[in-house]
Amino acid sequence: MSQTQYLKMLEREINKINKKIDLKILQGQEYRREARDHKLLLKKVRYHSRRGFMNRLVNLFFRTNIYA
Repeated sequence: MSQTQYLKMLEREINKINKKIDLKILQGQEYRREARDHKLLLKKVRYHSRRGFMNRLVNLFFRTNIYA
């Protein structure tokens, strides 16, 4: 599974959990377990989509020069 496919799968899981949380909020139920799962999935997304410092710096430099 490629990283792009993995990130899309994580996004689908996050959307499913968001729907569960929304439904539980409307019904007045606890959603502690879903909130924990949501937090863990977001952590995985951030870890796999992070970029190095130099990559961000280069992108920032070239992006600002294009619009100048």
